[in-house]
Amino acid sequence: MRFIPVWPVLLCALCVSALSLSSAISVAPPSAQAASNHLHSYLGFDRNDYPGDAAMLLLRKDFSFTGYWLSPPPGEKSNSWRGKHEFLRLHGFGFLPLYLGPDSAQWKDSTSAAKQGTLDAKNASDSASAEGFPNGTIIFLDIEEGGRLTPNYHAYLKALSYEFTRRAMKPGVYCSGMPVKESHGVTISTADDIRGDPYTHDFTFWIYNDACPPSPGCAFLQEPPAPSNGGISFASVWQFAQSPHRKQFTARCPAKFAQDGNCYAPSDSSHQWFLDLNSATSADPSTAPQWPEPK
Repeated sequence: MRFIPVWPVLLCALCVSALSLSSAISVAPPSAQAASNHLHSYLGFDRNDYPGDAAMLLLRKDFSFTGYWLSPPPGEKSNSWRGKHEFLRLHGFGFLPLYLGPDSAQWKDSTSAAKQGTLDAKNASDSASAEGFPNGTIIFLDIEEGGRLTPNYHAYLKALSYEFTRRAMKPGVYCSGMPVKESHGVTISTADDIRGDPYTHDFTFWIYNDACPPSPGCAFLQEPPAPSNGGISFASVWQFAQSPHRKQFTARCPAKFAQDGNCYAPSDSSHQWFLDLNSATSADPSTAPQWPEPK
């Protein structure tokens, strides 16, 4: 038997493999790499009261972004977050700027609702600018009502969106992504209701759905859940855990809350600052475009 050296064959095979790999890399469309980058989610938190500068530095170890009130939170007359934007920005935080929305029962008609929408957008924009947020910031209106909104509330949102745009800010909304049963077997979420209005189609959505599933509970995962996993495909931010937890929705959560019913960060070993957990498609949801693209 004639001896045939093995190394030329191996060398040839390696060359072919290298060429194949190079070709595979070169022909991959740029959109494929961009899509893979978008698959990453970021973890953030929100709470009504500012926990203090020292606490925020500690919480920065666990979170990429934080909620930031531009108005007094629900049930409060003052806002403890005021004046903290620059400090938090310098320490690497992204933001979810929040402005408290009204109660629909206060309006008699769509005209008064629209006037309130214009006024609230002005006040929210002025507050954001005074805090140092730049033009183009997404401001999230906090809507505490669930299910389908009234026609007056839609008139309010239409005026709010127009005035935000006129003042070089972008409209966003924090609302329920949880389905509510209506008559004749119809279900609706507040997010779907707002999304279906052509006058509010440009809103960025921060939805809450703390029911398990789809929520993982008070979970600090290496890869936070994608916002679209919260049941609303067009959501940019998903609040998946609240403090205190709502027992009727969290009984089957795989990640449990503390004994007092609240959620605490791993860095907060003494359980001083209860908070809500959020995932987002960006480390700074106040400036990020919507993703995934609305359907």
